[in-house]
Amino acid sequence: MKTLPETPAPAAPAIHVGPLDWRRMVDWLRADGVISLEEAQRTIARCSQAESSQHPLVRLASVSMARASDGKPLDIEALTEYLAKRAGLQYLRIDPLKVDVGRVADSMSAQYAERHKVLPVQVTAKEVVVATAEPFIDDWVAEVERQSRRAVRRVVASPQDIHRYTAEFFALAKSVRAAQKAGGNSGGSSFEQLVELGKSNKQLDANDQGVVKVVDWLWQYAFDQRASDIHLEPRREQGVIRFRIDGVLHPVYQMPMGVHNAMVSRIKLLGRIDVVEKRRPQDGRIKTRNQRGDEVEMRLSTLPTAFGEKMVMRIFDPDNTVKNLDALGFAPHDAQRWEALVKRPHGIILVTGPTGSGKTTTLYAGLGRLDATRNNIMTVEDPIEYELPGVGQTQVNSKIDLTFAKALRAILRQDPDIIMIGEIRDFETAQIAIQASLTGHLVLATLHTNDAASAVTRLIDMGVEPFLLSSSLLGVLAQRLVRKYCGSCHGKGCEACGHTGYAGRTGVFELLVTDDAIRAQIHAQASEAEIRTAALAAGMTLMREDGERLIAAGITSREEVLRVTRD
Repeated sequence: MKTLPETPAPAAPAIHVGPLDWRRMVDWLRADGVISLEEAQRTIARCSQAESSQHPLVRLASVSMARASDGKPLDIEALTEYLAKRAGLQYLRIDPLKVDVGRVADSMSAQYAERHKVLPVQVTAKEVVVATAEPFIDDWVAEVERQSRRAVRRVVASPQDIHRYTAEFFALAKSVRAAQKAGGNSGGSSFEQLVELGKSNKQLDANDQGVVKVVDWLWQYAFDQRASDIHLEPRREQGVIRFRIDGVLHPVYQMPMGVHNAMVSRIKLLGRIDVVEKRRPQDGRIKTRNQRGDEVEMRLSTLPTAFGEKMVMRIFDPDNTVKNLDALGFAPHDAQRWEALVKRPHGIILVTGPTGSGKTTTLYAGLGRLDATRNNIMTVEDPIEYELPGVGQTQVNSKIDLTFAKALRAILRQDPDIIMIGEIRDFETAQIAIQASLTGHLVLATLHTNDAASAVTRLIDMGVEPFLLSSSLLGVLAQRLVRKYCGSCHGKGCEACGHTGYAGRTGVFELLVTDDAIRAQIHAQASEAEIRTAALAAGMTLMREDGERLIAAGITSREEVLRVTRD
């Protein structure tokens, strides 16, 4: 976790000792002009009707006091921030992704934290930063300083956040400690074998209760943080958990290697992957449910590394199923051109971009515009990501030597009208796809290139004849995903977006539609720059220019567009 800034000087420090009282808070808010006299009287009358065990900040937030300056209701965050200024302490929004849970849980016991309603959020060599919602109670400080042998710096945080994360952090740390105790310090096989005499060689069981709880926490936490991918990465000394949220990787937790290995084994067991085999990459799938009860599918991938098995879990959220073109973020001009392309009777259409840029989602959206009742639509994918009604979907299987090329050959004997290819990876697949597009089939496929123009040179480099490509290629769509401003805070950071300012993603696109001039250039093996120039003259908009549309509409930031697009 980053070092917190120094405590700001209080504007009007409150002379008060002891527990916070809601009446005193109302008096302070009135005295400082935050609320009007009438609003103070209304709040006192309402809160006096019944006693409550709620924290004063929670209770006052529930009555929605109107701020005198703008009439907006004072929520718990605004009240907490005001209290911090009154007490002369720093206000902190607790971001669980920036808290080293293992270290903070070691600084005090869960019982002590619950009794004093405090939560350590950062531990450095010299100090412990502790969040509290009772800034005028400090009788616990001396004891924590004595036990931790560090100075205590208090910050003010929301009582709801403190209650929530106290339960989460200490429960996780307890499960990890229990798992570590059950399995000793065994790190399993690694590239570098270290012989430690006198230490237990006991292996941690994948079904150990501590391991089960940690894995359950991992998934629930990932769903809660809107993660699209979970990375379990072995390092020399410890395992690291990272989440990809809106396209950006965030470190989440560090654990002993014994616990890491047990977690990987547990997940492999649930995903019906060979637990014993650790020398080669493996794939699998798991279905589970999120907090709302919706079914969530996760795609598993393991890879042997120098210090053990790395596992990546890709989460397919039911909220991100097949979308229409409007939901993808197309500009009206490009949406019309793309829709016209997918309704052509034959030819090949390519969607390009790096891994995780939404290529398959765009293809699914294109197929969704086609009539599956009147057309025989077939797909070959690795793996099948979403089920499409009325569409024949085939998954490649390396174990039985069912490759893209072999599956595609078989599909051509099934009288298809429209074919979708998950990815063109080699010359054989590219050749069959081109031949299929020339014999009356509409072929949609993905390709890994940086932009639209480079897709042409990529296929030629694979071995596709330029004259065949020029005759069959209808268009190329290059895309990236940019993070959208959070709808609640519009970039400022709030609970809904995990204090990042962003929530969700939308696409920026670059659509090359072939015309006679571009076909002539492809046939003549023109350079990428020449093809790009001709495409721009024909109406193509570069991805960065398309991003300017989103910036002008207030959907995303310029920094975000620059992050994902090329010069």
